[in-house]
Amino acid sequence: MKNSKPSFEIIEPSFGSSFYYSKYEENLNNKAHVWHYHPEIEMVFINGGTGKRQIGSYVSYYTDGDLILIGSNLPHCGFTNTNTGNKNETVIQMKPDFLGSSFLELQEIKCISDLFDKARGGIAFGPETKKTVGRQIEMMDNQQPFERLLTLLNILKELDSSGDYKILNASGFAMEMQLQDNDRINMVFNYIKDHFQEELNLMVIAEMASMTVPSFCRYFKKITKKTLTQFVNEYRIVHASKLLAEKQISIANICYESGFNNFSHFNKLFKEFTGKSASQYRKELKSVFK
Repeated sequence: MKNSKPSFEIIEPSFGSSFYYSKYEENLNNKAHVWHYHPEIEMVFINGGTGKRQIGSYVSYYTDGDLILIGSNLPHCGFTNTNTGNKNETVIQMKPDFLGSSFLELQEIKCISDLFDKARGGIAFGPETKKTVGRQIEMMDNQQPFERLLTLLNILKELDSSGDYKILNASGFAMEMQLQDNDRINMVFNYIKDHFQEELNLMVIAEMASMTVPSFCRYFKKITKKTLTQFVNEYRIVHASKLLAEKQISIANICYESGFNNFSHFNKLFKEFTGKSASQYRKELKSVFK
């Protein structure tokens, strides 16, 4: 089994700054594909393009860039790859108390503390926020450290006041995810990531976690708020969405390449998950990928 453990990422602030800022042209963020976690809160802006993302137990496919805020120690992986076609990706990482704990207690800054708390489950922002905040994030690339800090504070304030967002994980996910759980649950996530196209054996996965099958099922549901079957099916459907957008192969082939062995079951689950049939989904995306 490859990549069996999550990568604990050590992050150094950018030179002359209290936080880390980096802009990657096209698909040069090699760390994005590695399942990892860190105490820093992470903001990711992807300018255009498509891709698959997994943040905690939430897996999805985006079609027109992305703006994500990921809470402290919330495991995540996968934003861009060679097929995404994004213009660039900007990553900002900051410790929860990067301005000092007493600073964050100021009444004027309380909104940032509230935002960081909300980010524990991961936040995806909608098109309006993505457009206005994305411009500011990219402007930071040419700013001096002090001006860059002021821009970041303004961005965090805007994100907190935005109503254009979605919390990605059930409220209990991050609270249940104690640090000692990271190795175990991420080993399972990585195994599914590497083997979802195959028939998965629950007993094998439970043994990997050093648990009995009933104990593992309870544990997985407690951590992710999903059954293992539900999680794997969602992972497969998101992969199918990716193939529908990026490959001109038959829907039947996509079904089997995504790990399903029953075409009617695939169609049923796809419609339940996306609200539309696979053929309708591809048709609606066609104009985006011309």
